[in-house]
Amino acid sequence: MKNIGEQFRRRHDTLAARIFLLIALGMVTAVIISLLAADHARRQDFARITLERVVASTEDIISRFQRAPVETQMMLAEGRIIGAHASPAGARPTATDQALTALLAKRLGASFHPTAGQAPVEACWDKEQNASGAVAAGLNGALRPQCWIVTFTDPNGVRRALAIDLPSLTLPRSAALSPIFLLIIVAAGAVLALLAARLAAAPIAHLSRAAQSFSLSSDPEPLPEHGPEEVRAALSTFNLMQSRIREGFRERTQLLAAISHDLQTPLTRLRLRLEQVEDEALRERLISDLAATQKLVREGLDLARSTESEEDPSTVYLDPLLQSVAEDASEFGDRVTFADGCGASVRVKPNALLRCLGNLIDNAVKYGGDAELRCFREEGQFVITVRDHGPGVPPDALETLFKPFVRGETSRSRTTGGTGIGLTIARAQARTFGGTVTLENHLQGGLVARVTIPA
Repeated sequence: MKNIGEQFRRRHDTLAARIFLLIALGMVTAVIISLLAADHARRQDFARITLERVVASTEDIISRFQRAPVETQMMLAEGRIIGAHASPAGARPTATDQALTALLAKRLGASFHPTAGQAPVEACWDKEQNASGAVAAGLNGALRPQCWIVTFTDPNGVRRALAIDLPSLTLPRSAALSPIFLLIIVAAGAVLALLAARLAAAPIAHLSRAAQSFSLSSDPEPLPEHGPEEVRAALSTFNLMQSRIREGFRERTQLLAAISHDLQTPLTRLRLRLEQVEDEALRERLISDLAATQKLVREGLDLARSTESEEDPSTVYLDPLLQSVAEDASEFGDRVTFADGCGASVRVKPNALLRCLGNLIDNAVKYGGDAELRCFREEGQFVITVRDHGPGVPPDALETLFKPFVRGETSRSRTTGGTGIGLTIARAQARTFGGTVTLENHLQGGLVARVTIPA
């Protein structure tokens, strides 16, 4: 359960996941808020239109009073004006509608002192009309109008009260907030957020892979500089960093080569002078120490050069290569066998791979007595193993053996020599084509060197 939680956290603790969540939540929230605001505006417009209809009816009645006050009063009393009639005695609005009152005052003028509000329908209709029980198919209750009581003072100073009847209309329910519509919004937001997250995180992921490749290979290819301006700037800076690091490696190698070359002359003169030492035993010891010094200088230069490779990558078939390496080593009397192949071809630097394998085979034969070569595919990569049947190495010393001039003799064989840079050079050569070299103890004994090559 803990592993599942850790995997979930790693999968969702990425830049793409964060961008996806941010955009998806932002888009869905913004759309829902917009829909709620639109629905609120729709309700306000519906209420405003209702008030406008009350005001329009009131203005019409007032204009009639101004043209023919007596006739208008009779028509109101007899109910001959549709939508308006004289307010029944005692009819009062439930509460004064401030918005409607303000709108009437604005349209009619403050001198009319209007007040208005909605009243129960029973207040506008007499008992006989309310008890008539008239209905219409599919419209039960819909024929009962809204009742608005409007009072005002006409230009003659008479305070009048009107009952304005409006058809009872119901605001339809908004479909924008239905579950299906919201589900469509969430799905569309998720798809757009996913596309945006992938587009935004793709350059970062590309740069991350390039940095990882650079950590494994000392000579990676420059990244193509395309994309938005900020991405191009980052890729250009990364390529410049790679170029300067490679230039630093070359300068270091050139410096060591120059030092090694300059040391050859005094070391050669020193050897000539040592030949003149009369004490033979002393002369042999001194010459042996000088030879060891020259060997250290040469191997130090080899170690520096191992991090560089001017060789161009090419496609190599692993099985024939491993078979050839095993046969060449056997010709010199070493016990080297090619046990199993993988039938694969890889793109590597052939000479770098050969030198890497050569150092591993030499190490296996020197310390374990033999070398067994195998090749197989594992997790999308190709693995070459070089196994010996020696005593192995303590687990805590496996990684230490890759450090320059560190030897494993104390745990393996006290009779062998070496300066301790063979494994270091093998790993450095593998890195020139993006490979890795690791060590592990075999369950049945012996040491296994693994060369992992990207597929």
